Amino acid sequence: MKKLNLINIQVIALVILFITFGFFSYGLAAAEKYDFANSSGLNATGVGAGYSTTAVSPEVIVGRLIMTILSFLGVAFLAFMIYAGIVWMTAQGNEQKVEKAKNMITESIVGIMIVVAAYAIAYFVISYFSATVLMT
Repeated sequence: MKKLNLINIQVIALVILFITFGFFSYGLAAAEKYDFANSSGLNATGVGAGYSTTAVSPEVIVGRLIMTILSFLGVAFLAFMIYAGIVWMTAQGNEQKVEKAKNMITESIVGIMIVVAAYAIAYFVISYFSATVLMT
């Protein structure tokens, strides 16, 4: 009885296995025949909208990431300058606060000069190695 039960379980497992492989092989055959991007008009729509349909290389992705980070540093410069201006305006004649605001403005200007230099160097190096325009 036990041996018969074990054979039944093995037969059922094999049937389930063959059915499963049958479904998977049908899905693979269907995937080879149908190309969603081209058949649905998605590529034509993307090209018409001005997007590139080619894959982006890793150096372009890294370059865009570096440019984005440097752009956010420019926004941080603006925030520091606004904060320093508020500190200076609300100093009410307190020389320590005025000096603190002047130092913040000086440090912010030096920081933005470093960021602009890094931006220029990164743009040159990345555009040299990727041979593509980064901002498109």
